[in-house]
Amino acid sequence: MTPLRLLRPVRLLGSLMMVAGLCSLLWAVVVWRWQDPFTLLYTKYEQHELAARYEKRLATYRPPVVRRQPVKQTGSVKPAATPKPKPAPQRSVIALDALRYRQTIRTGDPLGRIKVPRLGLDALLVTGTDHDSLTKGPGWDQRTYLPGQGQLIYIAGHRTTYSAPFAHIEALRPGDVITIEVPYATFTYEVRWHRIVPSDDLSVLRSHGHELLILQACHPRFFATHRYLAYAVPISVEPRVGKPYTVGRRLLAAAAA
Repeated sequence: MTPLRLLRPVRLLGSLMMVAGLCSLLWAVVVWRWQDPFTLLYTKYEQHELAARYEKRLATYRPPVVRRQPVKQTGSVKPAATPKPKPAPQRSVIALDALRYRQTIRTGDPLGRIKVPRLGLDALLVTGTDHDSLTKGPGWDQRTYLPGQGQLIYIAGHRTTYSAPFAHIEALRPGDVITIEVPYATFTYEVRWHRIVPSDDLSVLRSHGHELLILQACHPRFFATHRYLAYAVPISVEPRVGKPYTVGRRLLAAAAA
């Protein structure tokens, strides 16, 4: 074979490698600037399926009826009439609703809906943070609690694939609002601060006796060495049954601490 014939395959191989390199670079730019379009389509389909299941859950959900027992009378004087049972405190009812709702959901089930205006996010929440669950959307960590239980609520999401719900989590600012809708109530939280921790730091899942919402995503993008955590405190609750109420300053101070 002459040197000229040997040179042609080498040139062809070099051209193919250049094209492959340019395509890889273009793909990286697309995913970095936007997200992976193929996994996006998969998550959109799964979100559609979750939405249908969640609507059925909403339609059939019946909150428990809780009433406070009347106070027993002491002494020899008999009261003129037995007082009617008073409704239990609204927070107690919500906490009971949350506990009972938690007993009905399983990994992969639609939990509720999360809205984060700053991120342009309006998505169905999934129960679980395993790989399969997070391909469907942002997921609630089952080692933590539900809104209204007065403890830690931990939600994770992807940054570059599967619709990338938390792609720009670092854009969240103090004062930004996060809304979580579940069948028994709609909860509004306010972002207060953030921090970055190693990916193996499980202490962030420890609850400290007050309601606190954490949104979590891998950090930096395309890597999983650390976790970006955005912290939010509750500010108001709108029950499905009952009057809306705001969270007291004492609870806000405890969450912020």
